[in-house]
Amino acid sequence: MNARVTPHPHTPIPSWFPRGAALLREPTLNKGTAFTDVERDALGLRGLLPPRISTQDSQVARVMENFHRLESPLAKYIMLESLHDRNEALFYRVLTQYPDEMTPIVYTPTVGLACQEFGHIFRRPRGMYVSLDDRGRVAQILRNWMHHEVAMIVVTDGERILGLGDLGASGMGIPIGKLALYSACAGIDPVKCLPVVLDVGTNNPKLLKDPLYLGVARPRATLAEYDELVDEFIEATQEVFPGVVVQFEDFANHNAFRLLAKWRDRICCFNDDIQGTAAVTAAGIFSALRVTGKPMRDQTILCLGAGEAATGISDLLVQAMVDDGLGEAEARRRCWLVDSKGLVVASRTDLASHKQPYAHDHAPVHDFPAAVNALKPTAIIGVAATPNTFTEEVVRAMAAFNERPIVFALSNPTSRSECTAQQAYGWSEGRALFASGSPFPSASVRGRHFVPRQGNNSYIFPGVGLGLIVSGATKATDAMFMAAARTLATTVSENDLAQGSLYPPLSAVRHVSALIAAAVADVAYASGLARKQRPADLVAYVEGHMYDPHYPEYA
Repeated sequence: MNARVTPHPHTPIPSWFPRGAALLREPTLNKGTAFTDVERDALGLRGLLPPRISTQDSQVARVMENFHRLESPLAKYIMLESLHDRNEALFYRVLTQYPDEMTPIVYTPTVGLACQEFGHIFRRPRGMYVSLDDRGRVAQILRNWMHHEVAMIVVTDGERILGLGDLGASGMGIPIGKLALYSACAGIDPVKCLPVVLDVGTNNPKLLKDPLYLGVARPRATLAEYDELVDEFIEATQEVFPGVVVQFEDFANHNAFRLLAKWRDRICCFNDDIQGTAAVTAAGIFSALRVTGKPMRDQTILCLGAGEAATGISDLLVQAMVDDGLGEAEARRRCWLVDSKGLVVASRTDLASHKQPYAHDHAPVHDFPAAVNALKPTAIIGVAATPNTFTEEVVRAMAAFNERPIVFALSNPTSRSECTAQQAYGWSEGRALFASGSPFPSASVRGRHFVPRQGNNSYIFPGVGLGLIVSGATKATDAMFMAAARTLATTVSENDLAQGSLYPPLSAVRHVSALIAAAVADVAYASGLARKQRPADLVAYVEGHMYDPHYPEYA
C-alpha cells in the first residue's frame, strides 16, 4: 500500500486504509487533533483523541510555541525529528511556513552536530542502510522500502560529512535533512524520497570505540569491496525504482569525482558537493557583478580549497567566462586554487588529477595570504573547512585591490567558517560583497545595515531535482546547473542587493525552486534528454506537481 494514496473526499473509505490507533501511528496519514468529527467516526478514532478539534494552523502555533521554549539547536532538531515521526504533513507545514528558522536546524549547521551525536539521539529509523554484508542482495533490500514510487535518492557513504570528516553510518542525518529540504523547498512528495547510507565502515577511532555507534564497527572497505557494493547499489536503484534520480552526497574527494564520472552518462545522477555548490556560488557571483558592474570575463577567482567544491565551482565559473567571450584556456587561467600545501601551480608534482586543470605557471606560494597578495583576485571563495582563514590581513588586502571585494566564506558548519559577516564587512569598511555557507546575523558598519544571506545549496538542489523528475530527464548536465545558477541570480532584487544580500530570502525558496525546476526541465527538453512530454506552461506544470503539506479530507 502506498500511504500517500488517500480516499477522495466524500467517497467510501477503502478497506486497506488504516483505522484507529494504526492510523495515528502512520505519520504520512496522521492529522492528530485535526481529524474532524466525521473522520473520527468513520475511521474509528472516537475516544482516541482529545475532544476539541484543532486546525492545522493551531497545531503549527503549538509546535512553534514549544520550539521557541528550547534553547539548544540539538534539542530543536530532536523535537522536529519527533514531529516528523508523528505527523509528516504538519512537519512540512512548519518547514515551509518558517524556512528561516527551520532550515538551519534540519540542515546546516545543526545537522552536523546531529550526525556527530546520531547514535546517541537515535529514536526511530528513517531511510535505508546498505552495508558490505548486503552484497548480492541489494535489490532485494531496496524492495523492503515501504513506498514504491521513489523518484529521488540521496546517498552518502559518510566519509566526508560537511567539514566534520568521517562519520560513517552516522552520516545518515545528511540524506534525511537533504530530502526534507527537497520536500519543503521544492515540493517533492516525501513518499518519493529515499535517504540511503552505504555503510562501508569508518576510520573514525572515536566511533569505532563508541558502544552506541549504529554502523558496522570496522575500518573502511578496500577499494574492490567498495566498488562492488556501489556498483550493485546503483544498478539496483534503477531496477527497483526505474528512472530514479540519484544524488551523491558527502563522499570524499577520491571517490566523489570518479563515481560522478562513471555514472553521470549512464543514469540521471549528480553530486551536490561538486555541482550544486558550484551553481549556488556562481549565482552569488552573478549577483555580486550586478553591484560591481564588472563583466565575468574580467574576474580573477581564488578558491581556498582544492577539492570537490573548489573544482566544481571553478569549472562552472570557467564556463561562465567562456559564455562571456573568453577562450577556455584563458578562462581557466583566471581561476586559482590553494590547498594545504599552498597555491596549486604547474611545477608541483603532488597534484591529484582533479586539481591539474587549475595548475598554472607561477612561482610557488606557500600560504593563502601570500597567494592573495600575489594574484590580487577580485573574489575569494572559502571551501576548505579551515576556520578563521579569511583574516583581517586577507580581507583588508582584498579591499585594497578592489572597490567592492567579493568574499564568500562558504565552509560549514559555522565553526568551520573562514570569517564572520561582521568581520568581512568591518575589515573592508562596509565594501565587501559577502556570502556564507552558514547563517550569520545582520551587521552594521559605519552606519550601514547589512543583511548577509547564505550561499546555501538549498537554493539549488531542490529545484534541480524537481526539474529532473518532472521532465523525466535521463541525465543531469552541466548546462542544467548553469541554468539553475542564472535563474537563481535573476530572483535577487535591487532591494536585496542594496542591503548586501546576494541571494533572495529563504521565504521565497519554493517559488525560486519552481523557476529553477522549469529552467532545468527546459534544458532537458531542448537537449533531447526528457522522457516526458513537454507541457505548454513549464512553470505552471511544475507548480502543479509540488507537494502541499496541508491536510486532505478523509471522509
